[in-house]
Order: sequence, then C-alpha cells, then structure tokens
Amino acid sequence: MPSTHDFVDTYLRETAEIALGTSRDDLTAVIDILFDAWKNDRTIYTCGNGGSAANASHLACDIAKFTWAEGKKRFKCRSLCDNAALISALTNDVGFNRIFLEQLDGSMGPGDVLVCLSVHGGSGADKAGPWSQNLVAAADFVKKHGGKVVALVGYDGGALRQMADASIIVPRTSGGHTSTPHVEGFHEVYHHLICERLRQMVAEA
Repeated sequence: MPSTHDFVDTYLRETAEIALGTSRDDLTAVIDILFDAWKNDRTIYTCGNGGSAANASHLACDIAKFTWAEGKKRFKCRSLCDNAALISALTNDVGFNRIFLEQLDGSMGPGDVLVCLSVHGGSGADKAGPWSQNLVAAADFVKKHGGKVVALVGYDGGALRQMADASIIVPRTSGGHTSTPHVEGFHEVYHHLICERLRQMVAEA
C-alpha cells in the first residue's frame, strides 16, 4: 500500500492528466446545445443517481442561477432528483426505473434538453440489477418526443454515450486508470466550466 503522501501525489497527477485529456470539442458541443435551449426558450432537465444525483441538483442550480446576466432572460432548468416524496411515490407505484421518465411525461416538449450524469452511463450491474436504467429510460423517452439528450459520463460511456446528442466522457489516464471519484469530480469541473461559458454567452447575446 502506498503512503498517504504518495497516494495524494498520484491522485493529483492523474487529475492533471485527465484535465489535459478532456475533449474540448465534446465540451463545446454540450455548451452549444444548452445555449440553443436558452435561445429557443426550452427547458433543461437534469438527473442522476447517488453522487450524480447531487451533481445533477448542483448543475440545475447553477444553470438556473449562476448564468444570470443583467437585462437578459434566464435559463429554464430543474433537477428531476429533488422531490423525495415524488420519487418515493413513483418508485412505490411504477418502479425505480421510471422515476425520471414519469416526471418528464406531460411536462417536456420538443426541443427540451435532458442532461444525464452517470459514472458508467448505464453499463454494468450490481445487486439491484443493471445500473442507471432510469436514466436510459428517460433518455429514450426524450429522444422519442423530440428532445435532446446530453450525457456526462465516465468509463466507456455506456448506453447514454451512444444515445446522447452530445456527451462528455471523463477520459482514463494514460495508464488506463479511472475511478468513480475522478468521474464524479470531473463532472463538477465540467459543469462549472459549462456554466461559466454559458454566462458569458448570455451576456454577449
């Protein structure tokens, strides 16, 4: 086992490498889709599970608030992770895999955007079965109803990477390493970058 000092050094070196390896083109594509939603008065929805649910709530907060520019209209954005009573009712009545889809049904319209945050993107499984199938179901619903899907993912990106109109994947290090902490941490880095650029674009529009 490495010393704590060596662990810290390795983690930070990997962080720097991941930042340098991040696709600038993919981030630009994500930003463009979100800015188009603002221009066209469309709503942006965010969703995720576990730590990604917290990140989804944070992202929705920052898109709705941090992007404000004096004299300009504001983004319409909300997280699908924040109503615990509704999520528990939907889980009880229709199943956990439909908790996001059911919230979108009847509220989203053509041109709206769903941002899915997921470490594995719907690939892999654990004791409860395949991961993040509620995200995959919601993305499928949005695509079938004329919306757009943005994915912030890690590892190979899973189904969400394939379904998304634009996506950003947290790259592996040159040694092939990745981890949930790196993926969720970089989703926060990306989301702050995205919101800072959106604020600039709104101010200049």
